[in-house]
Parts: sequence; structure tokens; C-alpha cells
Amino acid sequence: MIQFIDRQSGTICTEKVYGWQALKALYGDGPLAWLLQRLVCCFPFVSRFMGYWMKRPASRKKIDPFIQQYGIAVAEFAEFKFESFNDFFIRKLKPECRPLVQGANRLAAPADGRYLVYPKFTEFTAKRQKFCLRTLLQDDVYANRFREGSLLIARLCPTDYHRFHFPCDGMAHAPRLINGLLHSVSPIAICKNWAILSENKRVVTEIETDSFGTVLYVEIGATGVGSIRQTFSGPSRVAKGQEKGYFEFGGSCIVLLFEKNRISFDADLVANTKRGYETLCRYGEGVLARVS
Repeated sequence: MIQFIDRQSGTICTEKVYGWQALKALYGDGPLAWLLQRLVCCFPFVSRFMGYWMKRPASRKKIDPFIQQYGIAVAEFAEFKFESFNDFFIRKLKPECRPLVQGANRLAAPADGRYLVYPKFTEFTAKRQKFCLRTLLQDDVYANRFREGSLLIARLCPTDYHRFHFPCDGMAHAPRLINGLLHSVSPIAICKNWAILSENKRVVTEIETDSFGTVLYVEIGATGVGSIRQTFSGPSRVAKGQEKGYFEFGGSCIVLLFEKNRISFDADLVANTKRGYETLCRYGEGVLARVS
């Protein structure tokens, strides 16, 4: 059972997990689970086939049952005609459904997702010794620069809006692809091995922000996510709320890294993380402020 706190209502909710039985089989104990992980997560053709199927017209028949089962808010859709399940998965929303937090000193949540925040990276690594910043970034300079900074993790479920956005104004450099595995980023998998975040396929973008120092924006793929699509071209000037890209079919994850003593996370997100709960935030909500 996966529980999280809905920020808008303040209530503890139980997540309806897409593919629950498959996840239990993949990340259970024993040699069969190990073998399944090797086949599904270490060979990209599995996720590519899933992505191919979800782009076929025949996959449209999955859309209505999926909406009904997971209570997707149809009224938020910018359009209602989808040629495939993947078209539905990468849907756009009406702008008024995700109001953007105002103020140069407020950073916006980059995506709909379940958030964990760590004001000091050392607090995170003390509990997750297998997580390696150098492995995540594949860059010694970045690893040293951000090792005492702050960390935000946003986990996107298959039921979520899967486009992601710039959280603030700044100059974004060209994205850098780091190929890797395609493990699930569900807590079922992550709790067994937090190193997944630094092993999966990912894209790293450096942003020289106007108010928050240098920020590293990392999109992490997962099982079924064959593609992390960028819809901006870097290097370029970007604005808070501007679309950065989208994940194709599957769950996924975003990590934001901040330099030491540059930002302060909202108190409720910090408190929930300390209690062991993710917090469901919607794209555009305020999640932190700069340190004055």
C-alpha cells in the first residue's frame, strides 16, 4: 500500500497503482523476480514495444476504462480527441486548471506528482547510502558543486499529467542525455533500491536562474518510458511555466538540484517528507522560496 498526502485537502490518500500485480512480481523476492527485472528493465526493447503498442490506434480502447478506474479529471483536458493511448497520456491541460504561482522569489512545481524534499542533500544520503550524485549526473564538477545543496524529487504516476515545465525564469542550456536502465520509479521499487534514480535513463539540463542560482533539472525515465521528449531548444531564455517537455507512456520522475544555501522549501513539504510521506502537488503550485 502506497500512501501520500494530498496538499490541497491535507488528507492522507492511498494510491491506486497502475500495474500493481506486475510491480509485485518484478520487485518481489527470489530468483524469478531477479530474472524478470533483468529482462524488463535492462533491455530497452521491452519498453520500446510497450511504447509502440500504446501509439497504435487499437490502444484507444484502453482510454475510457483507464479514465473511469483512476478518476481522471476529464474537465481539465485541453482537447478530447486522441488517436492512441499515448496521445491521451501526453495530453495537454487547460491553462486555468493549473494556475502559476506568482512572484520572482517563488519557484513553481514543475509537474503534477508526488513530492519529496530534502533541504540538505546530506540528509537524503544519510538514509539512502546507495544513491550517488556523481553517478546520477555523470559529471564530477556538478557532483562536487551540488553535494551540499538541496534536493527535490517529483514522482509522476501513469495516471498523472505527464508534461513538465520550467519552474522559474532563466537561461537553460542544452539537455544532456545519459542512457541507462528503465526500472520502475514506484516506491515499491525505489524502497528496495534508491540507486535506481541514478541508474535509469535520464536527461540533465543546467538552468542559470534569475532568482535561485544554478539549478540542475533531471528527467528520469522508467519502465515503459521509451522516450523523454524535449519541446524547448537550448541554450535559450526560458520563462516560469514554459513547457520543457513530456514523458511518453509510463511512470517517471523529476529531480531538481539546488546549490547550498540558495533556497528554502515550503514547511509543509519538509514536514511531510520527514514523516515519510510524499506530497501530491500540481504543476504551478509554489514549492519553495529563495533565501534572502
